[in-house]
Amino acid sequence: MRTNMIEAVMGAIVLLLASFFLVFAYTSSKGGSYSGYPLVAKFDRIDGLLVGNDVRISGVKVGSIVSIEIDPQTFLARVVFTVRKGLDLPVDTVAEIVSESLMGGKYIALVPGGDKKTLAPGEKITYTQSAISFEALIGKYLFSNKDEEKEEKSKKQA
Repeated sequence: MRTNMIEAVMGAIVLLLASFFLVFAYTSSKGGSYSGYPLVAKFDRIDGLLVGNDVRISGVKVGSIVSIEIDPQTFLARVVFTVRKGLDLPVDTVAEIVSESLMGGKYIALVPGGDKKTLAPGEKITYTQSAISFEALIGKYLFSNKDEEKEEKSKKQA
């Protein structure tokens, strides 16, 4: 009977600790979600970019991605994201899709320009750089090496 009571108390302690860590993980994973003003950028490729991913300036989170859709006229990916209020970005700001690591995870990196005019809420960022496909780069490297090897063999035979 006494062992059942000890097991019940230990189980309650474990459940209490688990719920504490769950609440802590949930609140810290938001990473300070910012309400801010919306901006729009269009990209050729957005491989791996998802709604909710970060928007960063100099590595610091300043917003998040709100929606991703295809523009029916241009067939470009139209990304709507928010930027923290109080950050008045110049009109010549560049939006780049950047990888967090080799394992994946993408975010939008904003590189502010030097123009005196600033972007208004809902305006489009004109200068963008699409995501770089590592698979395409690796394929180009592999196939370019094979072409070089064929050229070397043909030079040796001649």
